[in-house]
Amino acid sequence: MTQKAIVTGGAGFIGAHVSRELIENGIDVVVLDDLSGGFADNLPEGAEFVQGSVLDHELIDRLFDEHHFDFVFHLAAYAAEVLCHHIRRYNYTNNLVGSVNLINPAIRHDVKCFVFTSSIAVYGSTPPPMKEDDHPQPEDPYGIAKLAVEMDLKAANQMYGLPYVIFRPHNVYGELQNIGDRYRNVIGIFMNQIMQQRPMTIFGDGEQTRAFSYVGDVAPIIARAPFVADAHGEVFNVGAHQPYSINQLANVIAAAMGVEPDLSHVEARHEVAEAYCSHGKVERVFDCTPQFSLEEGVGRMADWARTVGRRSGEPFRHIEVERGLPASWRST
Repeated sequence: MTQKAIVTGGAGFIGAHVSRELIENGIDVVVLDDLSGGFADNLPEGAEFVQGSVLDHELIDRLFDEHHFDFVFHLAAYAAEVLCHHIRRYNYTNNLVGSVNLINPAIRHDVKCFVFTSSIAVYGSTPPPMKEDDHPQPEDPYGIAKLAVEMDLKAANQMYGLPYVIFRPHNVYGELQNIGDRYRNVIGIFMNQIMQQRPMTIFGDGEQTRAFSYVGDVAPIIARAPFVADAHGEVFNVGAHQPYSINQLANVIAAAMGVEPDLSHVEARHEVAEAYCSHGKVERVFDCTPQFSLEEGVGRMADWARTVGRRSGEPFRHIEVERGLPASWRST
């Protein structure tokens, strides 16, 4: 009998790539997505699409009753780390309560593996390279919500034996990303700004560093997780090794888009200065190493971005706390 998975956020960026990997490996896929940040065009051929929210626990319960899923891949989240300070209720409702709505039926239906995409936001300002055995110290509501779900999965495993695998990806980019999002995914933002003939907006001096991870080095590992016995019950960093400053990144993107760098530095925002991880654990357990350099990955994404064209990004309309909100993010 063919095995079946539910992929939340499967019309979004990483979720769509994970869904495609699963289908190509013979898994039946049901995608649950509310299209708040994804696009129906992202759905891979062969996926069954259900438009709905992880907040609709009655819908989720019905899907589990109908399909008897073997695997849960939970990728739906609102992942704007800096904006999350200003949308606490929205953040915890979508990223924490929405996750619980999936964990409950996963327990009741004895799923074979619950795969959760957390974030390196759980590390906060832990000195890099961040390692899985570092003590989590999240400094923003997004990281706090992700860590809470990690803890809940561990508690569900201890209480009910729910198998799980947790990934902490970081700064993932690539084809199918929502380049119209104003608040997250700096590579997509820069490409969209270039296509609008606007300068690339950099917060502060641009010397903050990140390791930017091409989706082709991340999604296949996530999709394999239920089938790697040694991965069960474990947490893995997943992504690129080499950190780059935002200034360096802007130069790579400009070259890929065939333009001269045009930068606009604006007031610095509250964010971690350096964030990159150690990946020895995932490389050992999954027998993998990153295959794509920043230049190659950005080049692939740039080719795709030119085909879809520039996109408009609407301001977030449900800001809960205006104080400290960057001026460039205020609704106009």
